[in-house]
Amino acid sequence: MRVFVTGATGFIGSAVVRELIGAGHQVVGLARSDKSAAALKVAGAEVHRGSLDDLDSLRRGAAAADGVIHLAFKHDIMFSDYSGAVTADLRAVEAMGAVLEGSGKPFVITSGTLMLTFVLPPGQLGTEKDRVNASVPRGAAENAAIALAERGVRSAVVRLAPTVHGETKAGFVSVLITIARDKGVSAYSGDGANRWPAVHYLDAARLFRLALEGAPAGSLLHGVGDEGVPVRDIAHVIGRHLNLPVLSISAEKTDTHFGFLGSFASTDNPTSSALTQERLGWQPVHSSLISDLEEGHYFRD
Repeated sequence: MRVFVTGATGFIGSAVVRELIGAGHQVVGLARSDKSAAALKVAGAEVHRGSLDDLDSLRRGAAAADGVIHLAFKHDIMFSDYSGAVTADLRAVEAMGAVLEGSGKPFVITSGTLMLTFVLPPGQLGTEKDRVNASVPRGAAENAAIALAERGVRSAVVRLAPTVHGETKAGFVSVLITIARDKGVSAYSGDGANRWPAVHYLDAARLFRLALEGAPAGSLLHGVGDEGVPVRDIAHVIGRHLNLPVLSISAEKTDTHFGFLGSFASTDNPTSSALTQERLGWQPVHSSLISDLEEGHYFRD
């Protein structure tokens, strides 16, 4: 299958490209810079120049492909202009989805489990049956993709855990480690019992391939390995590896201590992937978050 991949040189995207090529697919990756184009060539993928703002380029890439995996997001502005990043993502989904209508081709987009905290009671386990509305961040893009199932597109949404981890030291955990080093303490908010779901990036990459190859039209899928890791457990591992004290931060001081991550520090987002595993035969096989942290690579310079 000839697969158009946006975000193909990112943390997860690079793994998705390797996963697809390893399974015999031909990959065409979106590249907005010479550096990204060079990385795609090294990986064995073709290069399609463009960006999320270049909707014509996205349409051309989607139209020429047998399937699309949309991973790109404006991470560089997500903390300064999150609404702008969300809007750009929605426009990209709409543009690519429009050219795929009636084709029966797969179109897999990326969302997140954190959006479930806007619609579920605190502490309730989120599942693939839980829907969100357009007022929830990234909800409009998710719903737009699902709606394409009624217009001849084999669409699917992969909601990723907020904590995607692996040896490349990306994601929220790396931010927590940086904050701990800067502040001289590994902290958690309140009692730290709130939970973050997590998934190893290689398991996530395999899920995207399986969704492309066989997810039923209109599928909601969860890229989750650990259903919920207490944040205080993460803080204790960080403190031990950095030889720093581990402390609770009051709710009033959470935003100040954690900065842009403050709104997530106290979030409780337990999430299941049981239905995803049943539907696609996907099983997380790589390290859990705590095991990955204990390996030590996150703490090496």
